[in-house]
Amino acid sequence: MTEVNSFKKGLKDGIPICLGYFSVAFAFGIFAVENGLTVFQATVISLTNLTSAGQLAGVPIIMGGTLPELALSQLIINSRYSLMSVSLSQKFSHKVKLKDKLLISYANTDEIFAVAISQKGEIGKKYMLGLMLLPIFGWTSGTLIGAVAGNILPPMVTAALGLAIYGMFVAIVVPAAKKEKATALCVAIAIALSCAFKYIPLLTKVPTGFTVIICSVIAAAILAVVAPIKTEEEVTENAQ
Repeated sequence: MTEVNSFKKGLKDGIPICLGYFSVAFAFGIFAVENGLTVFQATVISLTNLTSAGQLAGVPIIMGGTLPELALSQLIINSRYSLMSVSLSQKFSHKVKLKDKLLISYANTDEIFAVAISQKGEIGKKYMLGLMLLPIFGWTSGTLIGAVAGNILPPMVTAALGLAIYGMFVAIVVPAAKKEKATALCVAIAIALSCAFKYIPLLTKVPTGFTVIICSVIAAAILAVVAPIKTEEEVTENAQ
């Protein structure tokens, strides 16, 4: 079996991811300082986490929630990474050792995983390190510059730029919702629950962190029952 293990190719494949991460991280940097974090704190969070959804949900909890809320919300939001890591590990060359896998897991984001798993043949350590390098730089530097800009630019400008991070999630969710009715239903349920926690007097007392957790778990549980993902065997049987 062929092996993809060129550091240079990894760097090349990581350029589009880096550019995309920079723009989103810029918006996160503005969002973070607007919510009370310092430039240093926002930058360190991006350098050590690399999870847009987790970071966006985590900032309000950091500023006004509790550690249990933060830990549980991050566990739920980022649990998909463990599944992606298991899948990607099956793609590695036998030369990739445990210590290498631990390092690679640090930056196994959605986009990096998608590019890596699409390679033909096995993947080597050098390729993965090259693929990771620029996206990490783009995410961290974008946050730093956005956080600095949030302290310099007029409030009206930073408020407008801060909306970009919400636009990112809209861009991710809407195309998937158009293709799959189950995804659209899950989104609708999550929105309805979120509105309930926002406007129903009794529910407004629930901390923000637990609101995210409750909405995510309930929406996912309902879809697991109503529209479970079919196995390959079931898809084959239906096709026949």
